Amino acid sequence: MTASIVYKGDLRCECTHLQSGTVIETDAPTDNRGKGERFSPTDTVCVALATCMITTMGIRAIDMNIDFKNTKLEVTKYMQSEPRRIKKIEVSLNFPPMGLDEKNKELFEKIGNSCPVLRSLHPDIEVVANYNW
Repeated sequence: MTASIVYKGDLRCECTHLQSGTVIETDAPTDNRGKGERFSPTDTVCVALATCMITTMGIRAIDMNIDFKNTKLEVTKYMQSEPRRIKKIEVSLNFPPMGLDEKNKELFEKIGNSCPVLRSLHPDIEVVANYNW
């Protein structure tokens, strides 16, 4: 088992990662009867995508002795109403100056664009990744 989740009421959940004991809470968004005081479940999907992209890129970067530390990612989620679902996710990856050549930039973008979370998303979800080197 990966996680244990308890529904706390009031459209909130407490999620415990069993290996580490780390806890995150979710809340329904304000446009869906929640308070919007925590990540919503659909927010966590978008965050999972962005962190998976940089993590898989980071694995290769370590092997190549390249440091992606302080790379900043921005995620924007677009919802649709009928049916209610994520319509589009935009991820901007903003890298600190590191002097990579075009070949390596293409390599890392290919890795980011094939991360496991991206491969797991429904093909109707539009994903736009902006790599700002």
